[in-house]
Amino acid sequence: MALFTRKNKKPLGIYIHVPFCRSKCQYCDFYSVTTKDDRLLDGYLRAICTHIREAGQLAPNHLVDTVYFGGGTPSLFGAEGMAAILTTIRKSFDVSPRAEITFEANPDSVSDRLLRRLRSEGFNRVSLGIQCDNDEILKKLGRPHSYAQAEAAVKRIRKKRFKNLSVDLMYGLPGQTLDAWKRTLKHVLSLNPEHISCYGLKVEEGTPLYEYQEFYDLADDDTQADMYLAAVDILKSYGYRQYEISNFCKKGHVSRHNLKYWQGGEYLGFGPDASSDFGGRRFTAIRDLRGYIEGIQTGGQVLREMTEVAPRERAGEYLMMRLRTVAGIDPEEYEKQFLLPFAPFLETLQVCKQRGLATQTYDGRWHLTPGGFLLSNTIISDLLLIQEKTESQGKRG
Repeated sequence: MALFTRKNKKPLGIYIHVPFCRSKCQYCDFYSVTTKDDRLLDGYLRAICTHIREAGQLAPNHLVDTVYFGGGTPSLFGAEGMAAILTTIRKSFDVSPRAEITFEANPDSVSDRLLRRLRSEGFNRVSLGIQCDNDEILKKLGRPHSYAQAEAAVKRIRKKRFKNLSVDLMYGLPGQTLDAWKRTLKHVLSLNPEHISCYGLKVEEGTPLYEYQEFYDLADDDTQADMYLAAVDILKSYGYRQYEISNFCKKGHVSRHNLKYWQGGEYLGFGPDASSDFGGRRFTAIRDLRGYIEGIQTGGQVLREMTEVAPRERAGEYLMMRLRTVAGIDPEEYEKQFLLPFAPFLETLQVCKQRGLATQTYDGRWHLTPGGFLLSNTIISDLLLIQEKTESQGKRG
């Protein structure tokens, strides 16, 4: 039997879904519940820790190098609960001493006590959901905080010696103009975060915003595109490097956990509606908190889907996910990993290059430009059709 040391173990990310919120935002379609039932909170904690212990037995040859607590609002769940979950992870998995350990927080739920406790437990990255600096817009979105609370939260985070702060912002918000968005960016940049995520507002079916969208002054697609390009330019001028469609950072502060998704790494998700990609299979937990708790307690079914991922499907994912990043796709890597020719893509990529939508680096990699990112869905769809056609021709041959 091979001896696995930390040096040759496979990297693994762990995602913890904490599905509790003080209130539901108007635009949010992530699974979460609003509850003050301590029995439900305690049941969730016991269930997820049991689930983690069971899964740890399946990964003795993996080294956990990222842990991400998302939601919901993990900070609302509380420091003791998150500390207990992280302790269970450390007891059940081999966790790197240099692991990136992130928790998401809303500004209104950040306290000195929470930060002190989590810092002492080894959490080293905070993702703060600011979204906007306009209190009127925040209220329309159903956000439970003000911008003043966001500024206060950042001060607390820095006071407790967190040196890796990410903030989330949204554009295309109700009544938001291009000039207002530019002012928001510059205002938030005064907080000096190490990482910024900028997302265009999407009106998802089943959300309150979807039902009442005609009553809001929402930006059209062209205005959202202008807002996106403005963000790219402004953040670059402030020293932030774009490394993915929506993500920008100072040197050395990429989100190592999210890179696993974009680069095809392995990860395990725990909690209701959490997804995993592990051991060549993709699986997702049921979207039901009580059902998840009961399933763990009784040994019942807690997964709503599990599929084996075929090599050809991985090849498509390589194109889809890598082209979200500035690193892009590597012809040699693609051919070696999937045993498929890269040449059929070149005509389409050359056309994109002529239109300023893609570029090729000195080492042969192809990646999209900011303008190409705006059309990434169309470009990737074209490449996937070429891939499918190439594979079909290969089978006939």
